[in-house]
Amino acid sequence: MQQGYLKKGQAGASNWQSSGAALFLWGIVLVIAATGMLPLFSMLFHSVYVDGRLTLAAFEGLLGSKRQWILLFNSLGLAASVSVFATISGVPLGILFGKSDLPLKRPLALIFVVPLLIPPYILAVAWSDLFGTGNSMLNFLSPQVLNAMHGLLFGFGGTLLVLGTIHMSIPMLLTMAFLNTIDPGLEEAARMTSPWPRVLRDITMPLIMPGILFSALLVFILALGEFSVASFLRFEVFSVESFTRFSASYDFRSAMALSIPLAVITVLILLLESAFLHKKTYTIAPFSARGRGCTIALGRFRPVAFFLAAAAAFMLVILPLLGLLALPRGLNVYLDALLRAGDSLTRSLVYAFSGACLLTFLGFFMGYLVHKRAIKWWNVADKMCLFLFAIPGTVLGIGLISLWNRPGVPFIYGTFSIILIGYIAKYSALPGRIMLAQFMQIPSSLEEAAQICGAGWPRRIALILVPLAGNGLVAAWLVAFLFCLRDTDITMLLYPPGCETLPVRIFTLMANGAPDLIAALCVIMVCAAVLPASILTALWGKGGKGV
Repeated sequence: MQQGYLKKGQAGASNWQSSGAALFLWGIVLVIAATGMLPLFSMLFHSVYVDGRLTLAAFEGLLGSKRQWILLFNSLGLAASVSVFATISGVPLGILFGKSDLPLKRPLALIFVVPLLIPPYILAVAWSDLFGTGNSMLNFLSPQVLNAMHGLLFGFGGTLLVLGTIHMSIPMLLTMAFLNTIDPGLEEAARMTSPWPRVLRDITMPLIMPGILFSALLVFILALGEFSVASFLRFEVFSVESFTRFSASYDFRSAMALSIPLAVITVLILLLESAFLHKKTYTIAPFSARGRGCTIALGRFRPVAFFLAAAAAFMLVILPLLGLLALPRGLNVYLDALLRAGDSLTRSLVYAFSGACLLTFLGFFMGYLVHKRAIKWWNVADKMCLFLFAIPGTVLGIGLISLWNRPGVPFIYGTFSIILIGYIAKYSALPGRIMLAQFMQIPSSLEEAAQICGAGWPRRIALILVPLAGNGLVAAWLVAFLFCLRDTDITMLLYPPGCETLPVRIFTLMANGAPDLIAALCVIMVCAAVLPASILTALWGKGGKGV
C-alpha cells in the first residue's frame, strides 16, 4: 500500500511538473507573440479604425496611382533578382566549402559571411567610396572612368550587386547545413559507378533542393524589406517609401498603409514555404555523428577552384572594404571618429549584449518546445518566429510605434527597452533554430533517464540540457549579438532621443558628414562585428558538429 501510494504521489508530481513546464513554455511563446504579433495587429487596427469608426481611407489610392505600381514592381523585381543572384552564387560556394577538399575553406567562408554581419548600407558606402575620386586605391583610372563607374552603382544594378553580395551567404550556409543531413551511404553507393558531377546532379542536389528553395525564399523576403541600401543607392522601393513617409513627412497612416503590402507578400511566401517545404526544412541536423559524409576530391581542379573562390571573395567583399579602409587619411581620423561616436558604439555593444542574452534565453526554450513538440501548437509558434524574422524591419518598427507610443508607458517607449522589444520580436527565430539543431544532437534517453530517477523538469534543464547544449548556447548568443549589433531598420525607427546606436549614427551622418569620417566609422563598425564572428568561427572549428 505504501509503495503504491508513493508511486501514485510520484506520478502526481510528474504530472504537475509537466503541466508547469507546458505553462512555462506557453509563457515563452506569449512573450514573443506580445513583442511581435501584437504590434502588427495594433498597426492594422489603427490603420482601419480612425476617430471611433471603421474606414479604409488610409488605403485609398494605395495602388491606385502609377507610382505605387512602379514601387511594387521595383520591390518585387529587385527581391527576385537578388534571390536568383544569391542562390546561383551561394549554392556552388556552399558545396565547395561544405563538401570538397578546398584549402582554407573556413577563412573563405567567413569572408563571404562578413557582409551579412554588418549593417547592409556599409557595403553600399564601401562601393561608393571605392569609385570616389578622393580614394587613392583606383587613382590609376581617369576621373571620367571613376565617375562613370560611380554613376552605374546608383540604381537597380548597384542595389542588386550590394544586396546579392550581402545575402549570398544565406544559401551558402544553408547548403552547407543541408549537406550534413545526407546519408553518406547514398553518395558512396553512387560513387561506385558514377563520377562526382553526376552524383551531385542525380543524388546530392535533389536531396538538398528543399533547403536551396527555402534559402531562395528567405533571401527574397529579406531583400523585399531592406530599405537602407536602396535608400543610399536611390532606388525607389516600397520599404524606402514607407520609411520616408513616416520619418520625413510624419504621415503615420500612409506609412502603415504602405507597410501592409510588404506584410501580405511575406505571409503569402511563408504559406508557400509551409505548404511545400516545411516538413523538409524545419530541422537541420547531421545525419549521424560519424562525420560529414563523402568528400569531393578536387584533384587537379583544386588550384582553379581555390582561385575562383578567392577571386570572388576579393572582388565582392575585400576590395570594397579595402577602399573603405583607404579613404581616411591618418590615425587621427579614427581617433576623431571614436570621440564623436564612442558613446554610440558603447550603446550598440550594450544593447546588443542585452538583446543577445534575452534572445538566447527565449531561443533555448523555443528550440526545446519545437524539438519536443511540447505544446499543442508548436508548429504555429515556430512559424510565428520565422514570420517575425522575415517581416521587414520597417513594418515591425511602425507596428511597435503604433502600440507603445502613448502617454501611459514612457518607461518603455522613452527608453532603450523599446529597442530590446524590437530585437526580441525580430530575431527570436535565429537562436531558436540554432538550439533546435543542437537539441537534435542530444540523445533523448539522457533526459528520460533523469526523469525516471525523479528529477523534475527545471533540474533536467539546468543539470543535463544546459551543459550538453553549451556550444549551441554560445553560438546562439553570438549570432543574436551580431544581428542586434548590425540592426538598422528597427533601431532607426524606435530609438529614443540620445539613444542612437552606431549603425543609426553612421546612417544619419551620411547625408552631410565628411566622407573620411563616415568611412572611419564604417571601419570601426566592421571591426566590432568581425571580432565576435571570428570567435564563432573558432567555435565552429572546435565544436564543429555540435553547432
